[in-house]
Amino acid sequence: MSKSITIDPVTRIEGHLAVRIDVEAGKVAKAFSSGEMFRGFETILKGRDPLDSQQITQRICGVCPVSHGIASVYAQDMAYGITPPGNGRILRNLIQGANYLQDHITHFYQLSALDFIDITAVTGYTGRDPQLREIKSWVASELASNSLFPAAPFLPRYEAGYIDDPDLNITAVKNYLQALEMRRLAHQMGALFAGKLPHAASIIPGGVTTTLDVKAITSYREMLTRLQTFINHAYIPDLLGVASHLPGYFKTGKGCNNFLAYGAFPESSSPSSTFLPGGTVINNRYEPLNPADITEDVKFSKFSSRSGAAPFDGETVPDPEKYNAYSWIKAPRYRGNAMETGPLARLMVALHSNQNQHLTAEIKTFLARLAIPPETMVSVLGRHGARALECKLIADQCARWVEQLQPGRPCFNDFEIPETAEGTGLTEACRGALGHWIKIKNHKIDTYQCVVPTTWNCSPRDDRGVPGPVEQALEGTKISDSKNPIEAARVVRSFDPCIACAVH
Repeated sequence: MSKSITIDPVTRIEGHLAVRIDVEAGKVAKAFSSGEMFRGFETILKGRDPLDSQQITQRICGVCPVSHGIASVYAQDMAYGITPPGNGRILRNLIQGANYLQDHITHFYQLSALDFIDITAVTGYTGRDPQLREIKSWVASELASNSLFPAAPFLPRYEAGYIDDPDLNITAVKNYLQALEMRRLAHQMGALFAGKLPHAASIIPGGVTTTLDVKAITSYREMLTRLQTFINHAYIPDLLGVASHLPGYFKTGKGCNNFLAYGAFPESSSPSSTFLPGGTVINNRYEPLNPADITEDVKFSKFSSRSGAAPFDGETVPDPEKYNAYSWIKAPRYRGNAMETGPLARLMVALHSNQNQHLTAEIKTFLARLAIPPETMVSVLGRHGARALECKLIADQCARWVEQLQPGRPCFNDFEIPETAEGTGLTEACRGALGHWIKIKNHKIDTYQCVVPTTWNCSPRDDRGVPGPVEQALEGTKISDSKNPIEAARVVRSFDPCIACAVH
């Protein structure tokens, strides 16, 4: 006999994601992922000045706005036939890189670590570190209080198996608090060139509107050094600690096992020359990406738009009463395949393509530290591991990019908006492949479509009834206690879902 369990909301940020799981014999037999609201950014953009798009689309998300801005200006670069100068390209990378660092750190500590850390075990700490002893006293006081939610946000929580190492738990709590400062620091670092963050003001078609000076470059470098220290001495060790205590999550949450990445951080004027390579891995075979093979199904989505349309021909026609539809998220497919996207997908594409030998070597070294083969990365802990490794790689690469800036040289190229044009902007947000498609008519936006990472990962079933990547990852997951289904929550959160993006 099956039991239906609904977790609503399942995310700790942008929380309008519901997951329903049907459990049989202690395992998930079927899963349904539901985006629960409609926003309509694509409709808002229609008829507006194209230069509004990089500002409006950044408001899709307060966590990864930079990537939306980058995708938008990439699409406009193509439509206007322009290429940013070297400084403009590098500045875009540095702004987006800063956004990656804050996002990855936030995801692990503020959005996922609470699934693994045992706040109650912190009181068992017996070491002499004064800072940790102070945290222990605070936790003990909170737990002894009569407040409704003591030690928030760590409590209340599912009652389940957590890490039972007091030293690791209290260190993780300390780093959780420090991660809040690191997140602020990464925003401040990116704002040196972005004007402000979140929602960068300086990103435009043709480059970045800023004047370079040595002081800003030096400040960026100094802040980056502090972030690198935290990543190398807190984030990665904490991730390795979680992996050593809960190794079963290397066998949980496999998913569709197909991967898609657009590539990100261009190293030259060539769109294909990116630090993070693009492509697909289907049936363990790498192939270069063909954007023309991307379509969106809507059979189980609350839209009456034409199903199976390519983004350039896509529509945004809401239909809240649609029969059998259970999500406000569309179902993107690549040649009909459900595709996982995100740090794990980027890692798998990098390994299978071997386009960046430095990246491949770093990945293999990290896999050796985890003592696992590449295929084991396709899991809950594998996604967390890929994100931690990528955070280090992006930080190290930002240190190289900032040295390539040339004060006194131009940071953008001028342009004119054509009467009629179209463009595609493909990049990688922290949580996966992000694409913007723009058509211009009479100097105004005629159509605008976004296909975002969580649209791929949290999609409902497609027209053939094939579940989306998160739905597939949940299938087969063991649920120890139907009243405390933390295993399902851990699977979903490993994808770093952002439903504000997905229901744009």
